[in-house]
Amino acid sequence: MNGKLIVFEGVEGCGKTTQIQLCGEWLQSLGISILMTREPGGTELGLHLRRLLLEQSSVKPIADRTELLLYAADRSQHVEQELRPNLAAGKIVLCDRYTDSTIAYQGYGRGLDMSLIHELNAIATDGLESDITFWLDVDVEVGLARKRRNGDVADRIEQEAIAFHRRIQQGYRELAASYPERIVRVDASANPAAMQLVIQKILLSKLQEWGYK
Repeated sequence: MNGKLIVFEGVEGCGKTTQIQLCGEWLQSLGISILMTREPGGTELGLHLRRLLLEQSSVKPIADRTELLLYAADRSQHVEQELRPNLAAGKIVLCDRYTDSTIAYQGYGRGLDMSLIHELNAIATDGLESDITFWLDVDVEVGLARKRRNGDVADRIEQEAIAFHRRIQQGYRELAASYPERIVRVDASANPAAMQLVIQKILLSKLQEWGYK
């Protein structure tokens, strides 16, 4: 049986990393083989691209289209090197960000051409879509405040103006409305344990549908 691709999406500080970790531990407790990965940075090449994309530079900033192409390069390598082989091996893959991030951040956030974004996503993924995407929905100001509270150094994306983050949130809202069969909204203003229970309940139903015992 082929594996399943489960993606976690949302604005900065929505809690993706925590939920992926909790979800991974839970799935392993059920005896299910998993891979936890992320974009950008799920491969050796991706780690280098992640640093270029997220570190603040003192030189001229990355152009918006260049940023888009770097994310596409990261995704293409990730799909070929990690996602497809692990799915073919029957693993459930938990991925921190995927194609919806590009639509939300570079499309809605940067205002880049959506047809170009969809074309690049199609090339980079070679048609690989998520089986389910959890959109962790939280107010952008709450999410950014969480990051500051945690003492994290703000990366290049997090330092963007609040209007940029609000456009991204609107992008996720519209994506969820457009793809209700794939994208599931989870209230990310709740505490992590409550969020995880919601995710587990949804996944239990999906696991049965997918043929997992």
